[in-house]
Amino acid sequence: MHRTHYAAEVSAQEIGKTVAVAGWVDRRRDHGGLIFIDLRDRSGVIQLRVDPSAGPVFSAADRLRPESVIAVEGVVRARPPGMENPELITGAIEIEPMRLAVLSEAKTPPFLPHEEAERVDELVRLRYRYLDLRRPKMLAHFALRNRVVFAFRRYLHEHGFLEVETPALARSTPEGARDFLVPSRLQPGHFYALPQSPQLFKQLLMVAGFDRYYQVAKVFRDEDLRADRQPEFTQVDIEMSFVDQEDVLREMEALVHAVFRESLGVDLEPFPRLTWDEAQRRYGSDKPDLRAGPPLLDLTAAAHRDHWPVLGAAEHVAAVVLPGVNPSRRQWDGLLERARALGAPGLIWLWRGEDLRTNARALGAGFVEALAAAAGIARGDGLLVVGGPRAETCAVAGQLRLEAADAFGLRQSGWKFLWVTDFPLFEWSDEEGRWVSAHHPFTMPHPEDLDRLETDPARVRSLAYDVVLNGVELASGSMRIFQPELQARVFRVLGLSPEAVTAQFGFLLEAFQYGAPPHGGIAFGLDRLVMLMAGAKSLREVIAFPKTARGTDPLTEAPSRVDPRQLRELSLTVVEPS
Repeated sequence: MHRTHYAAEVSAQEIGKTVAVAGWVDRRRDHGGLIFIDLRDRSGVIQLRVDPSAGPVFSAADRLRPESVIAVEGVVRARPPGMENPELITGAIEIEPMRLAVLSEAKTPPFLPHEEAERVDELVRLRYRYLDLRRPKMLAHFALRNRVVFAFRRYLHEHGFLEVETPALARSTPEGARDFLVPSRLQPGHFYALPQSPQLFKQLLMVAGFDRYYQVAKVFRDEDLRADRQPEFTQVDIEMSFVDQEDVLREMEALVHAVFRESLGVDLEPFPRLTWDEAQRRYGSDKPDLRAGPPLLDLTAAAHRDHWPVLGAAEHVAAVVLPGVNPSRRQWDGLLERARALGAPGLIWLWRGEDLRTNARALGAGFVEALAAAAGIARGDGLLVVGGPRAETCAVAGQLRLEAADAFGLRQSGWKFLWVTDFPLFEWSDEEGRWVSAHHPFTMPHPEDLDRLETDPARVRSLAYDVVLNGVELASGSMRIFQPELQARVFRVLGLSPEAVTAQFGFLLEAFQYGAPPHGGIAFGLDRLVMLMAGAKSLREVIAFPKTARGTDPLTEAPSRVDPRQLRELSLTVVEPS
């Protein structure tokens, strides 16, 4: 039978006409002789109504099992009055089959696609991923992913970007995470590395004069996994020549607006901007969630000026405002314990009602009033105050802000984007005993900080920037160093010898000798973006065949041992862990 329609395409306009559909048996119901079958395909579900007078068709329908694949030819009828299903697109019609063919009979599956996912163990879902992907919700995630990728490609094509594929087999270079290594059979003892990003190749494309590049790139990082991390994932990788940071931010923000408009029909607000230092001070994080209530208050100046008890000697004093909430004593105590668990020596809380309630009465009524006045809290508001070293205090207060927002319903809905800029160029590694790149060694230092490069690396900012959405880092990028002299200075701060630089990056530095334009770029985490747009809780919900937290695939049982002959061909010996 030739399929004439997808299930959800059949409408009331086809009533009285003959159509052919094909798909899976979603449900089968026997109602006093009448058999009703819900046929499911990629588009949705349509009901089949099989009467005993249908003879062979009825006999075939009577033997159907869930998830068997069938093809049906029949007449479209209106459902009887009162039997419509408003929850289905096809809920006002049904098909009376004249022919029914069982194309593939299914054995009893370990779970059914219409079961709630939460009722099925995730390992079972991954072991039978092809069944899990039959869920309408999962299919909707990948339909959304398709729209998002198409929107990216459409915008970038219309704005002069060239899609260029870069190698999946490259050399190992230090980029922050462990590489996945691939042994070479033709060069025994030598290895390729799967790319952590196309970083070096896209810079070479700028040297080559491609001017505007993009790629929907698969990248690989051998790192510990979590809900928003996988060993292999997809980036929308972008690079631009003859631009400054403002050009990149403006173009990429317009791109995100276009993607949301085309994929979800959502018009976004302009993205606010915070420097990395502002983000840390106001939110205790370099990926702040703007939905989670007011930003942190900096009460350091008031504490030092008025010599507040306990807080007056603290390097930094931060406060979380809880607008319009009235926690119970048990909830206040829970917040105190949580602050201690996060590393704070303690927590002062207060609530302004008819009078001030607080756990700091022993410090005096004058101190409590001064604290409330400095914070400017209104009647009905609560306040959490912590003090100590600046970085630790901001981090604790920032986490308390997020947890309190969830506990008291302060977190707003919607899409809250922002740019975070001016990240530190370096960070100190106690393990290696040297400065390391906070982003990567080709990140452009901030022009205003070049004189500090060798004398005060901790205070050198970079022309690096992130896109943050609802507290999740969505994209990261930077302007790149393109002058060999400046690149050499950065390498010296990183403690890399000329021999190490040549061995690891010699091909790129040589390319710079032949004329490199100013350039910069960014990479969007496609999986994270789709996860957020779909309202999913894990990357595994938007990647077709993901890995578990242990990096395994229950479906294919990868990774697996290989035949000893393959190891011999690769000149490899497996050393068993002790």
